[in-house]
Amino acid sequence: MPELPEVEVVRRGLADHAVGRAIDTVTVTHPRAVRRHVAGGADLAARLTGLRIDSAQRRGKYLWLTFDEPDTALVVHLGMSGQMLVQPAGAPVEKHAHIRAVLGDGAELRFVDQRTFGGWALADLVEVNGTVVPDSVAHIARDPLDPLFDREAVVAAIRAKNTEIKRVLLDQTVISGIGNIYADEALWRAGLHGTRLAADLTRPVVRTLLDGVTAVMTEALAVGGTSFDALYVNVNGESGYFARSLAAYGRANEPCDRCATLLVREQFMNRSSFSCPKCQRKPRHR
Repeated sequence: MPELPEVEVVRRGLADHAVGRAIDTVTVTHPRAVRRHVAGGADLAARLTGLRIDSAQRRGKYLWLTFDEPDTALVVHLGMSGQMLVQPAGAPVEKHAHIRAVLGDGAELRFVDQRTFGGWALADLVEVNGTVVPDSVAHIARDPLDPLFDREAVVAAIRAKNTEIKRVLLDQTVISGIGNIYADEALWRAGLHGTRLAADLTRPVVRTLLDGVTAVMTEALAVGGTSFDALYVNVNGESGYFARSLAAYGRANEPCDRCATLLVREQFMNRSSFSCPKCQRKPRHR
């Protein structure tokens, strides 16, 4: 699933190509694409029609648009394969384009989703700790690229967890934006195995880990994120290139860039974890 860098690439594309434009009409052609909007597709289409897109915003892996109508946001769930494409007037319609919003000049904002796990939903805006967010995102913690991210508070929150450090990194209520890919990459950079207990880590070690999270996400963002297939694209349909720079994720049986030991793949929380058995030693069993 897309993580912070991939979602931020989409957000920037929407800011450049959709913000400031009015929505003339909205067409919903697949019910699953609006299943989170309990009032249904017709209600969502009617409420969006005539609005002007004022901003594209993000927290962690969560993306939303705001409008000239106050207190209303369109939360976009990208799911596993969701794409937000801005296409010129008359462009061929993608097979899995389940929502199409015609903008003022005839261009279309399209939600394309092959696997239909994502969708659109309208939400009310609320203020949480000085920042306005959709009510469905109110429980999500700030991410490392947020200007108001409090590193020391997150260090304390992580060390208060008596569970595996990778599990904590994936907890969006502690720190948002991190998924399986960037968790493995940050843990490799910090030399930590994902099953180390968070409560056993010192403050300097956690700070180093968070610095690794920030660095790897910033580097990924600079090259458009991580794309393993044609499903991960920006608003112009272009893929990112950070997959070429991954040090751990997806590299089982390849040599570690640090020590040349073959990387290993292990099961963790119904996912795959990738690590170096020499640089990232497992903790001893208690």
